[in-house]
Amino acid sequence: MATDWLGSIVSINCGESLGVYQGRVSAVDQVSQTISLTRPFHNGVKCLVPEVTFRAGDITELKILEIPGPGDNRQCGDLPQTEMGIPGVGCQVGPSQNGPGKALKKPMSSSAPQNIPRRTDTKNQDVIISPQQQCSKSYMDRHVEALTQSKGFRRRHNSWSSSSRHPNQVTPKKSGLKNGQMKSKDDECFGDDIDEIPDTDFDFEGNLALFDKAAVFEEIETYERRSGTRSRGTPNEKPARYRHDENILESEPIVYRRIVVPQNANKEFCTDSGLVVPSVSYELHKKLLSVAEKHGLTLERRLEMTGVCASQMALSLLGGPNRLNPKNVHQRPTVALLCGPHVKGAQGISCGRHLSNHDVHVILFLPNFVKMLESITNELNLFSKTQGQQVSSVKDLPDSPVDLVINCLDCHENAFLRDQPWYKAVVDWANQNRAPVLSIDPPISEMEQGIDAKWSLALGLPLPLGERAGRVYLCDIGIPQKVFQEVGINYHSPFGCKFVIPLHST
Repeated sequence: MATDWLGSIVSINCGESLGVYQGRVSAVDQVSQTISLTRPFHNGVKCLVPEVTFRAGDITELKILEIPGPGDNRQCGDLPQTEMGIPGVGCQVGPSQNGPGKALKKPMSSSAPQNIPRRTDTKNQDVIISPQQQCSKSYMDRHVEALTQSKGFRRRHNSWSSSSRHPNQVTPKKSGLKNGQMKSKDDECFGDDIDEIPDTDFDFEGNLALFDKAAVFEEIETYERRSGTRSRGTPNEKPARYRHDENILESEPIVYRRIVVPQNANKEFCTDSGLVVPSVSYELHKKLLSVAEKHGLTLERRLEMTGVCASQMALSLLGGPNRLNPKNVHQRPTVALLCGPHVKGAQGISCGRHLSNHDVHVILFLPNFVKMLESITNELNLFSKTQGQQVSSVKDLPDSPVDLVINCLDCHENAFLRDQPWYKAVVDWANQNRAPVLSIDPPISEMEQGIDAKWSLALGLPLPLGERAGRVYLCDIGIPQKVFQEVGINYHSPFGCKFVIPLHST
């Protein structure tokens, strides 16, 4: 079995004392643990003796450079030239895939083998396919074990995988490029004189100043205007971006002041769209409601419209669909409704009825009076048909904080109610409950309010509300446009598609 490796070209490293030998295997003795090389080279110099024999104990590393095929016919004993082998004196290779009768001529040289290059350029190499050997890698490993049984011998796996080649692998032919040509290319690329390198740095700023960018762009824009074309990559004005609810085509400029009142407004508001909404005095607001009532917008209609808008706003403040859905029955919101014995209180009762119809737990506070307004009586009759709770004493109000407090205690005219004991008690309860407060149609800023509101809901047009009114909202109670004109107000609806809109102080 050891005879199968005869004729292989190997490189034997015997350490620093003996050096490196390269040659062709001429004999392998498994009994004496020796291997012989013919026409050897020692450290790159051809040996004077024709054959050298090594013991396994002297071998530090063994590399197989070439394995001869079964059909190789060597006509000389010199080593063939390979990409990792030794340049030989010259030999001919037997039949190969290049075709019968073709021989690969090697340059004749008796010089010593040079260092093996680690990287080769496959573009400048001719490839020769060696004959296929009839043994597998495992078969080769079994025979190499016969050479590595000694204690002092070791073979590295990386050296085996990188140096040894299977017979099926290709053997690239070494490029014929001479060292002189390589040197000339190096001189051409890196051979500039150091004295010729400029000492000063490149002036980028000065070079950039030579380019007049504004003039070039002006020339491009002039050409585009004449030809009617647009070049790619040239700067241009950014196109306007529109929201999903904006119209792209504008037929006329936008007028933001569409509501004009006959007298100077003490305070102005604006909507989310930028429309200006001026405030009106209490006298003008009262006149507007009376004229609308004369044309058919009765108090009952106004109460119903106010109750619907106020309940819609309250439902959104309570959480809307996230809070009020069948899956959150255990989180039923609670609203405390504080009403006085006047029209403002009737508006609050109407709001409580709609909230109770939407599965909100409503607690209505209304003090006991001997005689009530007809509008309050009618609203109480409707409220009694709901699941809402009516109380007349502050002691019956819940001690724990509620979700929302709706304030309808204050009135524009009857200021004497604030001196009543029940009013002061309710105000103290609301301030201690720490729940957010929504005021419906609060009085003007000159009149002091007992309860600070977080939100306030105005009807039709806002009054000049103070800072204690909180954030102001405006609701549409259905007053026609010609009714506004009749009282001297040039009116255009600011509501758009909504019935309740927020107002911002200007």
